[in-house]
Order: sequence, then C-alpha cells, then structure tokens
Amino acid sequence: MANNASAEKCIRQNERHRLHNRYYARTTRNAIRAIRNTADKNEAEQNAPKVYKMIDKLAKIGVIHKNKASNLKSSIALHINKLS
Repeated sequence: MANNASAEKCIRQNERHRLHNRYYARTTRNAIRAIRNTADKNEAEQNAPKVYKMIDKLAKIGVIHKNKASNLKSSIALHINKLS
C-alpha cells in the first residue's frame, strides 16, 4: 500500500496511463485485424498508411517494442502483396 502522497499519485498516474495504453493498443489491434481480414487489395492499400502510423506511435510511446512494430508492419505488407 502507498505510504505517502507521492506514492498515491504514482498509483493514480499508472492506472491512467495503463488505460490510455490499453485503449490505443486495442484500437491498433482491431485495425490490423481489419486489414488482415479484408480480401480487397485497394482497400487494404488505402488503410495501410493509417495502420502503420498507429503502430509507429505505439512504438514511439513505448506501448510495444520497436522490433515488434517492425514485424507487424512487415507482416501487413506481406499480406497486402499476396492479395490479388
């Protein structure tokens, strides 16, 4: 348990940051899932830059690791290239 005011504040901030990170991570995962489930190449190509931007932002703020961001972007690009 928190023994002083600064520790209580830290707990409040951590919870706020956790919810913020969880929201953006979930939104990004849903966008990635939408691209992977689409069969239309043009639609996937149009949405890819938005998803790449979301992934880069997650890596920048430390929600995901930069190598994971790179792997996600690579797998999305491979998926789009396989569509006909």
